[in-house]
Amino acid sequence: MLKNYFAVAWRNLQRNKLYSFVNISGLAIGISVAMLISFWVWDELHFDAYHANHQRLAQLMRTYRSNDGTLVTEQASCIPVADALRNKFGSNFSNVAAASWNFGHVLAAGDKKIAAKGLWTEAAFPVMFSFKMRSGRIGALDDPSAVLLSASLAQRLFGSSDPIGKTIRFDNKNDFRVAGVYEDLPPNTTFYETKLLLPWKKYITTEEWLRKAVADWDEQSFQVFAALAEGADVETVSGKIENVVMTHKRVKQEWEQAQLFPMDRWHLYGEFKGGRSVGGGIRFVYLFSVIGVFVLLLAGINFVNLSTARSTQRAKEVGIRKTVGSGRGRLIWQFLTESVLTTFLSFLLAVLLVLLAMPLFNELSGKQLLFPWHSLAFWCAALGFMILTGFLSGIYPAFYLSGFIPVKVLKGTFRAGKTAGSPRKVLVVLQFSFSIALVIGSVIVFKQIRYAKDRPVNYRKEGLITVQMNTPDLYGHYDALRNELLATGTVTNMAESSSPTIDVFSSSSRFEWRGKDPAGSPVFGIIGVTTDFGNTIGWEIKKGRDFSGAFSTDTAAVILNEAAAMQMGAAGAVGGEIRHNGKAYTVIGVVKDMVMTSPYAPPVPTVFLNDPEWANVVTIAIKKGVSLQYALDKIEQVFKKYNPDAPFDFAFNDEIYARKFAGEQRIGRLSVLFTALAIFISCLGILGLASFVAEQRKKEISLRKVLGAGVYQLWRLLSVEFLLLVLIACFVAIPLAWYYLHQWLQQYAYRTELSFGVFLLSGAGALVLTLLTVSIQALKAALMNPVKALRSE
Repeated sequence: MLKNYFAVAWRNLQRNKLYSFVNISGLAIGISVAMLISFWVWDELHFDAYHANHQRLAQLMRTYRSNDGTLVTEQASCIPVADALRNKFGSNFSNVAAASWNFGHVLAAGDKKIAAKGLWTEAAFPVMFSFKMRSGRIGALDDPSAVLLSASLAQRLFGSSDPIGKTIRFDNKNDFRVAGVYEDLPPNTTFYETKLLLPWKKYITTEEWLRKAVADWDEQSFQVFAALAEGADVETVSGKIENVVMTHKRVKQEWEQAQLFPMDRWHLYGEFKGGRSVGGGIRFVYLFSVIGVFVLLLAGINFVNLSTARSTQRAKEVGIRKTVGSGRGRLIWQFLTESVLTTFLSFLLAVLLVLLAMPLFNELSGKQLLFPWHSLAFWCAALGFMILTGFLSGIYPAFYLSGFIPVKVLKGTFRAGKTAGSPRKVLVVLQFSFSIALVIGSVIVFKQIRYAKDRPVNYRKEGLITVQMNTPDLYGHYDALRNELLATGTVTNMAESSSPTIDVFSSSSRFEWRGKDPAGSPVFGIIGVTTDFGNTIGWEIKKGRDFSGAFSTDTAAVILNEAAAMQMGAAGAVGGEIRHNGKAYTVIGVVKDMVMTSPYAPPVPTVFLNDPEWANVVTIAIKKGVSLQYALDKIEQVFKKYNPDAPFDFAFNDEIYARKFAGEQRIGRLSVLFTALAIFISCLGILGLASFVAEQRKKEISLRKVLGAGVYQLWRLLSVEFLLLVLIACFVAIPLAWYYLHQWLQQYAYRTELSFGVFLLSGAGALVLTLLTVSIQALKAALMNPVKALRSE
């Protein structure tokens, strides 16, 4: 019997080629979109699952009051808190490790010189995070001369030879022995870019400020990670340790609270408000999950619409089957079999589409997803999905078609009834409501990106390059390096600083001034710069003057941005005095706020000190009109002279700035892709329905044409119903889209407005697209020869 069901189903698909094409292709696109989104969602939800104990791993976070009194939560911690967690709360943790930030370094092995990112960390770190060792000892970082390399970095440095025991030169100032090689972490891990681990014991002896930081509870420039003990609850332990730093604060007014942030929440719940994790990337997981479900529903709606629309064509088939003894149950199984067969064929086509689309999808999403050929769970889920989708898509047509009364059908008195088309109309409205909402959402996402991109940054973006001072060779040669760069004729200026123009690496709450609220501890970005920094980046002086070599007193001077000057009140005006770590500084200038961190956030109050002692970034302004490649070649020659043992590793500031939009741009591009597919599926359904309606009304159209109806009248007859349905969809989609997009924009302090024009144009575009789609069939029907239709009768 089952074989007979499939045989009949296959014959029906072959007999109705247009209907079969619309159903199979529409479902295939819907399934492929759902499949791609499910791969993306799975990857996001399993971020950092590579680490064996990810459920028990956490990072120590600190929460403090910002300049305006709101609570700010950040990752930066002090060094002594790690020992406090181990010694005072040891029963709650199985391991604790302090670490630096993931910065770039220069490595040399023989004649090979490579730039790679790495962490200075305590020996427990690779153990806690279950790094998988290819060779060597995982706990080797207890030796201050040892280093652990990733497999890919070891391959680049030593080729196929065994790296264990070999020496590498680090930043041209220290030698380390390779004590272990670990497996490269997958892309969906936080430490994916970490290619080497360095010994903490060596790190805290490399510079004087690090030696002091070991016992300094106010030096918040590090990271601290912890592995909870078996059975320990992260919320309970966070409550126990919340005052671990506060009890050691020298200034008790500087309120601070510690908490543990579980690793499983790092990637998707990284946004904090009021000291609590409130969301983050998880909103995009929800968004794309909803899109995947709805795109699949659109394809299912097409199936239901076309199946019920074809009901009168199959009415005689049902009547004859019932007359010769087929029960309703068998008919239901027959139609469900057709639905499952259509779904199966669609799934096969969807797999092919996914394989073809995977490279493009990975590029758009920034992922490295692979098709899970060897995953039994995937194939079981796919089988269940096909059966479920087939039944859900076909259950309404099956019950509807099997319910026809055979006597009426065979006598020719069967009529579908006035309300028979109502479900189809409702489904068409749902299809286009979702499609229009997607269009509006995509437009607003790109409008928000463009709004932030067009925000004035108040410094020169183009023609600036940044070079990290990773080796000591560049230190102490500022004047000579600058003069030789200027002599190339390709450079207009050069400066050094402790942060590049597109970030603020350091902050401090130790600024004091007359009139400061004693209960507050505002945090300011702090950047040490050389005298030429302002002229190099082209900042705009609003009041006062720039740093100048003509004034020897500028070593005790500061320049504030507008946000910092406003925060300090009268002391922030030109001529005002502020103190930092007990040293007095005079405000000599105020510059316009520069966009140095997030382009969507308010500017960070920042203090610029004329202090190049802790500078580690070189910023170079390339002369306008000079060939970029020529300029880079000349600049590289100068750097090779002073820094011969390191590769010339530079970055364009405008490119780094553009990366700040990467997350939103990926979401926008994916939204456009899914929107286009949703619209295509909707139009495919409209095309199929219009084709069927034209076929059903062929006799009516022919009679109207014989009686004198023109092409325009016949076109309007077939088109107006679909236009009304899409118009209703506009009135449904626009309010819903406005509400959810308004909520989405609230996460940005610097955001665009929801203009009525976007909604109006999106609705009008949907109407025009529907009109074009329906017109294909409407004009075809209006131009056909009426004799053929009437003769067949």
